[in-house]
Amino acid sequence: MAEHNPFLLAANTPDLDARLLPLLRSKPELASAQDSHGYSLLHAAASYNHIDLLRALVNEFHVDVNLRDEDDETCLFVAESVEVARCLVEELNVDTAAQNEDGQTAREKIESEDDYPEVAAYLSQGSSAIREVSQNAHPPPLPPNVRLNIGSQIPEEEANAQEPDPEFRRRIEELASRENFHTEEGQRELRDLITDAVRDVSNDGQASQRRRVG
Repeated sequence: MAEHNPFLLAANTPDLDARLLPLLRSKPELASAQDSHGYSLLHAAASYNHIDLLRALVNEFHVDVNLRDEDDETCLFVAESVEVARCLVEELNVDTAAQNEDGQTAREKIESEDDYPEVAAYLSQGSSAIREVSQNAHPPPLPPNVRLNIGSQIPEEEANAQEPDPEFRRRIEELASRENFHTEEGQRELRDLITDAVRDVSNDGQASQRRRVG
């Protein structure tokens, strides 16, 4: 019956809080269940644009975000909006390099089908720094004398003249010294910190370019 079928409940927004989540909390094993084709609630949530369900499945029920269906595709392959793709990439750390049975990544498949060009554009151009960091799930702790260099568009002569930002260095050393550094929360904080640094460096570089042009 539909009221006990999590895949059908996942298709309808009103059912999520009213019936699906209570069902999953009473039977947590259903959260990672797959049908005969490997279709999962993650795939359903991504396809139906249910971001809150995606977060709950991964963060509350600890479902592997890279769960694959019979075509060897993760839920990223069926993302139909940039919001879902961004959630999967930037929050839930889905593997953007995962390939299906045809050797295509999610970006390549979405591009080839040309149904959701904005999603393909995001996967092609957006958040490259975050994706790169997310693929390094467990970097080793940083030593006290670490020096982290983040690439930017700043000319080489200016980059050589710059000193590392003391506050950024203090924050990353403090994070690396914590006991929870290798946990999911610690890695998320590391990604956020590096993402902020990349954004600041990029903005500084653009400002510098504008000053030189002016």
